[in-house]
Amino acid sequence: MAVPFVGLTGGLGAGKSTALAQLESLGAAVLSADTVVHELYSDGAVSHAVRERFGDGVFDGENLDRRALAVRVFDHDHDDDRRWLEQLLWPLVARRAEEFRARAARRVPPPRAVVVEAPLLFEAGSPSRYTATIAVIAADELRAQRLGGRDQTHLGEREARQLSQAEKACRATHVVVNDGTVEQLRQQLSAVLDQLGR
Repeated sequence: MAVPFVGLTGGLGAGKSTALAQLESLGAAVLSADTVVHELYSDGAVSHAVRERFGDGVFDGENLDRRALAVRVFDHDHDDDRRWLEQLLWPLVARRAEEFRARAARRVPPPRAVVVEAPLLFEAGSPSRYTATIAVIAADELRAQRLGGRDQTHLGEREARQLSQAEKACRATHVVVNDGTVEQLRQQLSAVLDQLGR
């Protein structure tokens, strides 16, 4: 049986990273698209393209200042810049995910699943790549608490660019509600992996 290839998504503060860590501890091979994006920003070609488009203002010396870039591309007046950056990054992230999938599937023993955490999985139009998708959702009040230490203005702008939690849940193959303990989340994810392994 082929190793299931799973896309994991959810809203800001829903607990995607916690879910990814739990899936790994349950025997899945995991990859974070955000981690891939951070690595890509260190790539010479990507860094050069970003500097050409946005100038030195989004760099701190030779290093990309991700916060400055986020402020720029998530500003409502810069939709073209956001789309340009997505068109640059999304195909590269997809390629890395496929490479990761191929390497993980060759492991002996194979993982229970190969899971890619992609906050913009549906927005990027990539769910068809996956055997299944999981949406992690949580109550808005709990998500706000989890995000309490972050810059709320920029988070609101980012969330406005994403599908709602309800829409992600409707599109996902599996929905996991992360309103309880980590152990409760783990139990739900274990049940999903069991279903995928059938």
